[in-house]
Amino acid sequence: MEKHAHAVFDLDGDASDAAPMQMRFVDQRTFGGLYLDELTVAHGREVPSTIAHIAPDPLEDAFDAEAVARLMRRKDVAVKRMLLDQGVVSGIGNIYADEALWRSGVHGRRLGSKVTKRQLVDLLTAAQDVMREALAQGGTSFDALYVNVNGASGYFDRSLDAYGQQGKPCRRCGTLIVREQFMNRSSHLCPRCQRRR
Repeated sequence: MEKHAHAVFDLDGDASDAAPMQMRFVDQRTFGGLYLDELTVAHGREVPSTIAHIAPDPLEDAFDAEAVARLMRRKDVAVKRMLLDQGVVSGIGNIYADEALWRSGVHGRRLGSKVTKRQLVDLLTAAQDVMREALAQGGTSFDALYVNVNGASGYFDRSLDAYGQQGKPCRRCGTLIVREQFMNRSSHLCPRCQRRR
């Protein structure tokens, strides 16, 4: 049994199963929660009612980059803030936001209303690409807390172009990547490729 298994459910299986199947709630960082809830339709998909306010993540079938870009264009809010807002788009954390912003050449402090719809769609597409690549590499592990359920570390941190790369040359233009404070966290960007305008 995993050290951080907080709940274990024995599932009815086929009579020929040698051992019953289990579903285990394993949460080494203790940020998770477990609820039994009714389903409702929100954002074009069926979800538990307690999370109906959370927008689809970029890898869900219900995710509509064009619709999210239209929403972002209507707001005088920093683009990075919206990428981290679970009511706009879910699942993009600080690391993947910085990577998507770098790939799309958008400065995170630019207001959504000042970025073209095409640039925002490109940004959201970059977020999808970053997340798929990170998943293929097991995620981004910086310490022993960031591992998969089998305890293996991800290695996407070796592919990062912006996050944590301050002082290193930008892979596109050679300008040194900088680190700025943003919303009580760090933003990493290329001041040449991602001009604030």
